[in-house]
Amino acid sequence: MTTAFLTTKELADLLRVKERKVYDLAAAGEVPCRRVTGKLLFPRAEIEAWLQGDGAVEPTPTQDLPPIVAGSHDPLLDWALRQAGTGLASFFDGSLDGLDRLAKRTASASGTHVYEGQAQWNLDHLRERFSSQAVVAMAWAKRRQGLILPAGSSITAMAELAGKRVTLRQPTAGSRILFDHFATKAGLSAEAYQTVSVVRTETEAAADVASGRADAALGLEAAARQFKLAFQPLIEETFDLVVWQRAYFEPPLQALWQFCRSRDFADKAAELGGYDITPLGQVRWVGA
Repeated sequence: MTTAFLTTKELADLLRVKERKVYDLAAAGEVPCRRVTGKLLFPRAEIEAWLQGDGAVEPTPTQDLPPIVAGSHDPLLDWALRQAGTGLASFFDGSLDGLDRLAKRTASASGTHVYEGQAQWNLDHLRERFSSQAVVAMAWAKRRQGLILPAGSSITAMAELAGKRVTLRQPTAGSRILFDHFATKAGLSAEAYQTVSVVRTETEAAADVASGRADAALGLEAAARQFKLAFQPLIEETFDLVVWQRAYFEPPLQALWQFCRSRDFADKAAELGGYDITPLGQVRWVGA
């Protein structure tokens, strides 16, 4: 019996390509597809018209998308954007701010690491905001997050921040969401510690600890290592690069992904520390 829809595997077999290629075509808006209960389905009649050249898929316009990567500050991403010569500017003001800018089309991409509980990251926020939008989430890296501490610090857990001076990230930052989660879990109220500053990047948070201004900050192992600070790991997080689908295939972002396959990129990730770049480039989620 002929069904009205093809699965990803069935379309891959029909086109004689790998399933990953089908996901790429769907992400680019180059093939007719529907998303039903989280799965991609491909209308058979529209696919047949598409194969005959009668059913062109209207691309998502990119002329109104500025060449800006917003969202969470990531040292490796920050470095790669410049090193790859992408021409992309950065405006790092937190994961939630980046998703806002993506939704308003004032950015082409957003670095995102929003903890959603139960080892889940980002996808619930994307489903809520972009299910009917041509947006794709690509894995960037796994990153080790924890407490950035002065060398020789005896602190080993969140509860031990009671009475300490702490640097926080801004409320729109994924690291702030993570800090609040661990503080609540440890029974640590905001009154229990002294907030000495609220900063907007991983580097600034580590710099506060290195200068002696703060006794602790929650941030990346990479940031702690940059300042030769102690680090108490708490969690391995998922950091995604969320992009408008058509922008993904434009030269700036393609230059970034091509550079990320280089030896220089892998060496830099190892040098910074705290990164697992094995998932790099995997399609984690696709909007309509």
